[in-house]
Amino acid sequence: MRGATRALAMTGLAVAGVAAPATASLGPLRRRLAPRLAGIGDAGHIALTYDDGPDPLSTPHFLDLLEDFGRTATFFLLGAHVARHPDLVIEMAQRGHELAVHGWEHECVLTLGPGRLLSDLRDTATLIEDVSGQRPRWYRPPYGVLSTPALLAARATGLRTVLWSAWGRDWEARATPPRIVRTVERTLGPGGTVLLHDTDRTSATGSWQHTLQASRVLLECWADGPVAVGRLGDHGLRAHRSGTSSQVRGRIGPPQWSP
Repeated sequence: MRGATRALAMTGLAVAGVAAPATASLGPLRRRLAPRLAGIGDAGHIALTYDDGPDPLSTPHFLDLLEDFGRTATFFLLGAHVARHPDLVIEMAQRGHELAVHGWEHECVLTLGPGRLLSDLRDTATLIEDVSGQRPRWYRPPYGVLSTPALLAARATGLRTVLWSAWGRDWEARATPPRIVRTVERTLGPGGTVLLHDTDRTSATGSWQHTLQASRVLLECWADGPVAVGRLGDHGLRAHRSGTSSQVRGRIGPPQWSP
């Protein structure tokens, strides 16, 4: 019995060791204990990021909106959908956006073994580069859940793991454009990284339309002022790989919603 108890205890410790980084997924804890992991960069810059694309039904609307404001953003892409929509990925890169890795499918990393994680990240990064000519520099795991194998797989692929410091909770069925804007406003601080979604693939049906409207309000708010808004590559975070950068001027302030 003592041997069995000890074996169970050792198994528990091993699991805890693998999953321990998942605690960094908690926003306030992450911002306080791991600000770089949370995407806290230059105080004079906001990193605007979108997850779960590319999606031909919704992503083009975000590309047009960003172009209207002269902005670029970082899009965390799923490899399976990059494979299905290569022309859209090429367009995203040609329009100046930064492409990053979100995994091959939208699966929690705690359910995947080390070998699968490594192959998923490498396959996604290689495919993005082959399609767009742009080598990804950043990795964000689905749901923001981390594990030691996921962190090691990202580093082995030459990717830096970055989560977020502010979000709009735009995936929820109850999310509305004003609610998304208020949530971003409440959680965004100097040097923050904003998480939104350019698709409802893993969100409430039609939620991307609310995110699109909320993005317009935020971009209008940030249109005039001394704070830059743009890609993670412009955010003062050191990536494992070199790359180009550009940034657009704007300001951070309390957005005002109007229909």
